[in-house]
Amino acid sequence: MGKTIAIVNQKGGVGKTTTCVNLAAALKELDQRVLICDFDPQANTTSGFGVDKTTASPSIYDVLIDGADCRKAIVTTQWADVIPANKSLAGATVEMIGINHREYLLKSALDPFRSEYDYIFIDCPPSLELLTLNALCAADTVMVPVQCEYYALEGLSDLLSTIRIVKRSLNPNIDMEGVVLTMYDGRTNLSMQVAEEVKRHFPGKVYATVIPRNVRLSEAPSHGKPVTAYDNLSRGSEAYRSLASELLEKRAATVG
Repeated sequence: MGKTIAIVNQKGGVGKTTTCVNLAAALKELDQRVLICDFDPQANTTSGFGVDKTTASPSIYDVLIDGADCRKAIVTTQWADVIPANKSLAGATVEMIGINHREYLLKSALDPFRSEYDYIFIDCPPSLELLTLNALCAADTVMVPVQCEYYALEGLSDLLSTIRIVKRSLNPNIDMEGVVLTMYDGRTNLSMQVAEEVKRHFPGKVYATVIPRNVRLSEAPSHGKPVTAYDNLSRGSEAYRSLASELLEKRAATVG
């Protein structure tokens, strides 16, 4: 069975989409079958794989709200399979309120594909509302990108509290996958201090691989491709390949 991982942090600009796109592409290089569900109305993951978010139909919104066939929503790219999003998803929270078992709509859509993929990633919006709650109910584990900046830990206590509530009342099997340090600059004391603080808060849950500040990582989305396809030898490419290997090793150790 595949593993479903929600990539969550209610702070924006911490590297959720960057991690989702590039980790998926790096895993595909390692012969893993990967499905991405873009669950952010900004749809940056969709365009990050070169999929036109204005024309992709059906989208995840159509699947959840209109009952569209999720299989027909999957777009195959050379780097991963993608369930696209678009700006319609922004109104889904209001429309979902009147639906029975609204917290499990995404889980119902994704569960049939668990046997077809090794990993299913959900790129979440930067908030802790009904869309993110759906992602947490659909996921086995949560991956949290944390940028190495001053306000890094701000809001993480709210996220952890939400995960505890979900575990207690909606998804008892959910667990923390790990914390990914992003935008790391080894030349600054601040990055090192934040890294140490995060490790202190999440003992044993912080990946050894850190994602550096890298111009190529910032440029790749405008070309509609992961960094490994945009600049194969960049520091960003090397970092996400290392993270993919670390993820596989951890999973193998857990299963073993």
